Amino acid sequence: MTGGGTGGHVIPAVAVASELRGLGHEAVFIGTRRGLEATIVPRAGFDIEWIEIGGLKRVGLLQTLKTIALLPGSVWKSWRVLRARRAAAVFSMGGYVAAPAMLAATLSSVPIVVMEPNAMPGLVSRKLAGTVSRALIGFEESRKYFPEGRTEVTGLPVRQEFFDIQPRRPDGVFHVLITGGSRGAHALNKAASESWPLFRNSGKRVRIVLQCGADEHHALAREFNEYGLEGEVAAFIHDMPAAYAAADLVVSRSGAGAVSELTAAGRAAILVPFPAAADDHQRHNAEALQRAGAARVVLQSEWSGQKLFAVVSELMDKPAELAELSRSARALSKPGAARRAAEVLVELGRKRQRDGENH
Repeated sequence: MTGGGTGGHVIPAVAVASELRGLGHEAVFIGTRRGLEATIVPRAGFDIEWIEIGGLKRVGLLQTLKTIALLPGSVWKSWRVLRARRAAAVFSMGGYVAAPAMLAATLSSVPIVVMEPNAMPGLVSRKLAGTVSRALIGFEESRKYFPEGRTEVTGLPVRQEFFDIQPRRPDGVFHVLITGGSRGAHALNKAASESWPLFRNSGKRVRIVLQCGADEHHALAREFNEYGLEGEVAAFIHDMPAAYAAADLVVSRSGAGAVSELTAAGRAAILVPFPAAADDHQRHNAEALQRAGAARVVLQSEWSGQKLFAVVSELMDKPAELAELSRSARALSKPGAARRAAEVLVELGRKRQRDGENH
């Protein structure tokens, strides 16, 4: 199991590893001591083998040269791990950490299963697409980046609590959840604060919940309270399924995790893609949902408190359109992604074993 260094790479891989363990198989991770895998993987009870590798995108010449210099040694270490552990298959979530393990698997003729949840696959997944035995994708749009006949739309592992969320019944108050992720998003926070006087002066019954991150929490919470609006400003929301369940409309970034949770929950959304995301993948994700009629997309360059107020007000007055956005989002949801990934890994691993016995 390998991938990324970020929670968006590591957490889904841990979900797949847990499914493998439930099926009676062993999962071991390859990662770096600097990435989130260093804490998440041991806490989940899995072994991890360490390599040294860095990124290649937007890191400058010095880091690029360092990464190139580290690559042969990290591939060698990964190859030794695959051989010592008698690996039947390799599972990759992409990202720079995954490259050495994928290259080592190719050298060892070990089948590779890539999970690519973004509409625009990452650099490693694109460059090594020809080496994969199966690509488990989140969007039809990413099928073209992999060899024909090797893709399957599975989505990204999402907790069952999101799939259990029911459609909201109107209660006279329009509930808006604004979330920029666990650390917040300044552009979303700024627009939210700009919208508060507009909502107050409009007299609309709106309840706003803003997850803003720790850095801006104190100032934003004080300002929100001064306007006397219904709702709250939270640094972090621990029970995100409950927050989604309470929302009529979600304003969010459009990373793979956020998009997967939105569709699982069946919630209408305004998506504001993070413009500096690698390969502009958040815009590709958001536009894929918009084409499916499951979200509205507003680019950050056009995003403001006035825009937030205008779109929320419009959807409040169009309950049928809001309901259609929700239905279309739920139609895109894909339960059982982790289980399916585990089944594919076992299937390919057993096939490799059979082929080895035959030869």
